[in-house]
Amino acid sequence: MANLPDETLITVANLLPRLFNVINLATACEFNLFEQYGETEETVSELEELKNAAERARMFYNRLYGLVLQVAESQPVASLATVKLLQQSIEQAQATADAVEATAQETKRTWNLP
Repeated sequence: MANLPDETLITVANLLPRLFNVINLATACEFNLFEQYGETEETVSELEELKNAAERARMFYNRLYGLVLQVAESQPVASLATVKLLQQSIEQAQATADAVEATAQETKRTWNLP
């Protein structure tokens, strides 16, 4: 039977809402920057950075969801490669969530956004 340790499932269960929140933060920040200042020479690089940051977080959200589902559907056991990829993805997703949050917060401070 394909199982994951409870600790791994809890980590993923906590990480998905965190990724959701940083995607929301980055896209809201991008929207607010565009609404207040438009797409100018000064804002274009930050708008692109926020869009890319949200996309990175979205990629990890989808990857984690897909890998956990893949493990659940694997019978009789999940491949070692899939489990390793899930572990690596968890670590990368945590780092990405931190980086996306920092990017959005820095942009908010720089441009005095809500």
